[in-house]
Amino acid sequence: MLIFCSGEEGVDNAKYSIPKWKIENANYKQSRETKKKIGAEFVGSFILIFSAAAAPIVNQKYPDSGTLLGNAACSGLALTMVVLSIGHISGANLSPSVTLAFAAFRHFPWSQVPFYITAQVSASISASFALKGVFHHLMSGGVTVPSVSNGQGFALEFIVTFILMFTITAVATDTRAVEEMAGVAIGAAVLLNILVAGPTTGGSMNPIRTLGPGVATGNYNGFWIYLVALPSWCLSWCCCLHSCEAPRQ
Repeated sequence: MLIFCSGEEGVDNAKYSIPKWKIENANYKQSRETKKKIGAEFVGSFILIFSAAAAPIVNQKYPDSGTLLGNAACSGLALTMVVLSIGHISGANLSPSVTLAFAAFRHFPWSQVPFYITAQVSASISASFALKGVFHHLMSGGVTVPSVSNGQGFALEFIVTFILMFTITAVATDTRAVEEMAGVAIGAAVLLNILVAGPTTGGSMNPIRTLGPGVATGNYNGFWIYLVALPSWCLSWCCCLHSCEAPRQ
């Protein structure tokens, strides 16, 4: 039982107790809300990875059905839809890099980080194996593998991730931004980045975009670029943003 004391002048210190059942009820509600957030994050990550990986797979099976623009639009539209659908529930992080970066600078509670990352990774792997079950031998088309040198691939992913994180921090963490347009802006950034980096690195910008299809196919070529460089860059970007942030009036 929690005890709170009031010490105002002229008033005797009084003890107010909160009934145990109220505390348990509050804990139950908090646990239920956390489960909703994790569930929403899983569903959102599943939709994103399924859509982003399915487009190039279908394009590989039916060459006349899509182009680079179609692949980019598929990822951008999927992200826009997911952000607008679950953003008010879980925040729609959809990436371990974003979750870690937000937590590092107090935009997200550390206590929920393991649950979010577990949901994101498991959703990515589930979506990838679902695609493998449908397309089987064509699954390799959904893997993000650099077609240039590791240095060039690192540089491209570094730059496109910068563009994405710039957009996310601008529209999702600043209360002065138009909240309703966050999904559109972030989706547009993803579309742009895939047009730029898609032919060379796949335009991953997200560790789970590479992890799930890689696990499903057993193709881990250039994994370090996506699984190490992207989270490190996201944290570095947020650190830079935090140190340069101007005080609000």
